[in-house]
Amino acid sequence: METLIVKLGATGDVVRTTPLLHRLNGRVVWLTAEQNKTLLQKLLGVPLDLHVVTWEERSVLAGRTFDLVIQLEDDAETASIQKSVRTKRLFGAYEGANGRMSYTDDSSGWFDLSLISRFGRTEADARKLRNRRTYQDLIFEGLGFNFTGQEYCLPPVATTELKGDVAIAPEAGQVWPMKKWAHYDWLKSELERCGLKVNFLPTRPTLLEHLADVQGHRCLVSGDSLPMHLALGSRVACVALFNCTSPWEIHDYGILTKFVSPLLDEFFYKRVFDARATTAISKDAVLNAVLQAADARSIGVV
Repeated sequence: METLIVKLGATGDVVRTTPLLHRLNGRVVWLTAEQNKTLLQKLLGVPLDLHVVTWEERSVLAGRTFDLVIQLEDDAETASIQKSVRTKRLFGAYEGANGRMSYTDDSSGWFDLSLISRFGRTEADARKLRNRRTYQDLIFEGLGFNFTGQEYCLPPVATTELKGDVAIAPEAGQVWPMKKWAHYDWLKSELERCGLKVNFLPTRPTLLEHLADVQGHRCLVSGDSLPMHLALGSRVACVALFNCTSPWEIHDYGILTKFVSPLLDEFFYKRVFDARATTAISKDAVLNAVLQAADARSIGVV
């Protein structure tokens, strides 16, 4: 069995796709963005034959035949890889004869909620808001698997000097500015007043260092972001705030506490900025959840 996974980014989405590696057999080639290569190499607990190819190296795949191609990107440029390989089964997105992006019937559970949904953007977002199934559940079912909580796969990393009780990842990026909660500075001050060592996660030159920073803490606080996925894959308790994206697509693995904005419906998958979206979640509720997740009782805080 030879499988090609096409998942380039974002990095958090790449990480949450790694549970598939527990169910696939034989040889797997993962086509991804250059920045993700180190995260997908030397994965712990993955017995299959995994090879990572960056998008820039994609020419090495020309002429190859795969039993299964899992195309999880929905743009025509990425789907063009299908013109240079052969496959017995395609799962996911492809460019149709009319030049428009489409997707296979077995992948409709996920892509019906996407930008290329056959129902159009407005209805896709409405369906996404109503959806209560996780990303893994939808992808696994389409491929004929049963998602039963298979863990993320991450590589081993060396420790960094950044250690503490709570790590805060406040940044949200330019695409989703409303992901950034407005009260992270206040939260850090309150947690430190309780005696906890709290660090804002710094920008690192490599993803492996970023992963090690997350693993150096007993709890992570963030929005719906890469650090949240790294914490989930590292079995680090985490508290995540959902201001404008779906909390239901994220499997909690029994260690994630989710805070859902009371204004989620209004700002769901909106890419503009409105301060109301970043202040709607209660400060005190988040503080209490972080203290509990950090196991504050064990160090005499409460």
